[in-house]
Amino acid sequence: MANDVRSSQRRYPGLFSAERRTAALYRQAVSDRRMTKMRKTLALALVFCVALLGLVANSRIPPVTATAQAQEYFSDEWLSPKQLDNLLAPIALYPDPLLAQVLVAATFVDQVDEAARWMRVYNDPGAIDNQPWDVSVKAVAHYPSVLYMMNDRIDWTIALGQAYVNQSTDVMASVQRLRAMAYSAGNLASTPQQEVIVEREYIYIVPFQPRVIYVPAYDPSIVYVRRSFYFDPYPATVITFGPAFPIGAWLNRDCDWGRRRIYYHGWQGRGWIARSRPVIHVTNVYVHNNHTNIQINRNIVRRRVNYAKLNGYASVHRDVNYNHPGRGNRGGPGEPNAGSKIIRRDAGISGPWSDTRRGRPPFEQQAGREEKLPPTREKKSPQAPEKKSSPAKMRPQLTPPSPPADTARPAPQPPPRDRRPIHITSAGNRISDPRATSEAGQVRRAPVHQPAPSPPAKALKQQGERSERWERRALQKQS
Repeated sequence: MANDVRSSQRRYPGLFSAERRTAALYRQAVSDRRMTKMRKTLALALVFCVALLGLVANSRIPPVTATAQAQEYFSDEWLSPKQLDNLLAPIALYPDPLLAQVLVAATFVDQVDEAARWMRVYNDPGAIDNQPWDVSVKAVAHYPSVLYMMNDRIDWTIALGQAYVNQSTDVMASVQRLRAMAYSAGNLASTPQQEVIVEREYIYIVPFQPRVIYVPAYDPSIVYVRRSFYFDPYPATVITFGPAFPIGAWLNRDCDWGRRRIYYHGWQGRGWIARSRPVIHVTNVYVHNNHTNIQINRNIVRRRVNYAKLNGYASVHRDVNYNHPGRGNRGGPGEPNAGSKIIRRDAGISGPWSDTRRGRPPFEQQAGREEKLPPTREKKSPQAPEKKSSPAKMRPQLTPPSPPADTARPAPQPPPRDRRPIHITSAGNRISDPRATSEAGQVRRAPVHQPAPSPPAKALKQQGERSERWERRALQKQS
């Protein structure tokens, strides 16, 4: 039988091949239908699981946490003038073209970090122009000592960038204030490395030589204070300079102190720009119309700053810290007791401040002011009751005492004009009770010298009549 089937296949090959193809197609169609159903089922199961997980996650996350996660950090910290002085003290004496690039580059802190890593690995100044960094970062990268300093003090760099974004005019004013301090101390003067120009109220620091520029090195805690001739007889010992760096087309910005801004000069101008222009190679990487507007990274305000590390830069104003930088606070944030200041005023009732506030004449013209006090202020103290002084009895000499039945009490004395609790000493001095008045008022109130009060005339007359009657009775008994 098998031999017959084989012979039939050899004789009619087309018939058997068509049957096999039909069977294979049928099996493939069945398999495709099964796979389609399976895919649909898996897709529906996946959608159901995702929806279920979303409901569970939303039910577990409270609304407050979700809102907090959606919030973004935004720093609007405004620094006080003293805080800005401490922050800018390390770079305030840099030459103006280098200082202009440093202030702008501080807003691109991520690029500064990347440039510092790249320079430590390759250290190829010729390849800096091809890097995708901002023009200011490229310019600072040509001076590795400045670039490494900014990268090592990353919190200081972020704070500097935020200060320039939030209060650029205050930053420029702080630089001029620090330069004036160094100049008045005698520590800022022209040298073979840099030229110091004083015009009106502004101090310019520019390169002295046309081809090279020097980065000054100094101690901020010394250079801004008055020089001690015992330790530092010459300014050269206060400010030193490192190796010379070339001046290139990357120094395309300068400081406009009159308008307190940084501007793009495009290597067209006078002074140091005119001296260095013939010896530099101008390229369109740094000299282009696109650089006319100074671009800064305003997203630097979203970076967090560890202000505790900034307290180490308190070199100019040592009593200022960054523990509580103020947000729009004009009361000098960061200064001691800036949040809770105690104002000490004259608390005495006879002080000139209280007299002025109450609409009274000056202190020198108030001889009888105690008699004009309003009734509301003339209250008796329950702790110190008033002591009434009894008048002295005026009796003639060698007269017998009067009997108790006929004794007439003296009339009550009128109350003193100053109704505050008083004490009358044995010397006749009247002083205020310290428990009824304030301490400051007690210091300012001097004792008033007055004679002891005399008995009334009516009481003396009655006492004299009694004495005469006793004398007549004594004479009658003797006779």
